[in-house]
Amino acid sequence: MESLTRRDPNAEPVSPLRDAVRERYGLAARRVAEGTAAGETLAASCCAPAEGSSGCCGSSTTSWDPITVNLYDEGQAAGIPAEALLASLGCGNPTALADLHEGETVLDLGSGGGIDVLLSAKRVGPTGKAYGLDMTDEMLALANENTAKAGATNVEFLKGHIEAIPLPDASVDVIISNCVINLSGDKRKTLAEAFRVLKPGGRFAVSDVIVRGEVPADVRRNMELWMGCIAGALEEQEFLRLLREVGFAHASIEPTRIYSVDDATTLLQGTGLDPAYFARQIDGKFLSGFIRATKPTGTP
Repeated sequence: MESLTRRDPNAEPVSPLRDAVRERYGLAARRVAEGTAAGETLAASCCAPAEGSSGCCGSSTTSWDPITVNLYDEGQAAGIPAEALLASLGCGNPTALADLHEGETVLDLGSGGGIDVLLSAKRVGPTGKAYGLDMTDEMLALANENTAKAGATNVEFLKGHIEAIPLPDASVDVIISNCVINLSGDKRKTLAEAFRVLKPGGRFAVSDVIVRGEVPADVRRNMELWMGCIAGALEEQEFLRLLREVGFAHASIEPTRIYSVDDATTLLQGTGLDPAYFARQIDGKFLSGFIRATKPTGTP
């Protein structure tokens, strides 16, 4: 399947949040690439880009992460390069909830090292296409290396922002994403862009971290918690409302894990934050979930 004509991927201005996300995820990608090149055995969690600093979803001082752990079973991981698994910064497995079919076109928002794109490519087959969109050069380089190692020929990675998807209107059948929408500084625009590029009848099927109830302002402000997939999370009713407002139908959220005080304490180790205080603010208020919606068939 040939590439689709793209819009300008640089249409969106760079923000301090976006720079911080790019720097942190670039560091995670470099650590995976450098570690595997040196023959290191890295922990299954990607969330440890550097000693003493927090990772994508938590601590650098532990190899077990309550958000990213055990997302892919052995059958799914078969044939997927180890680097793609190590660079998985997600909170769920969107390929497990997306009902993919032969010949479909799939887009992964914030594709990282490419694991969900490669898994999707297997399911849509040679007549289908799997796109990955990421803004981080290091992740794109790692994803392309993983694609070559996997021998996938129906995969393409695009550089750009999820708030300005570089694909034409009504060009994809399914949009997936794995713990990335929470990092967007303009979630309404992100969801509107997802709606725009989906074909009529297309499906939105993502994993993300979601909030239940009120979250203190200092948690929302803290950049370390943004990097940890926490402070940028949408409240679940707000997420559903935004999906409906941009045009989606049948919006729903299926919780997959509600994070406890123990989980929160693990996430905060190595961040320099007070685990006792912030863990109490996070306990029971944050969850991973599957978010589903469809683009009505009569919509352009």
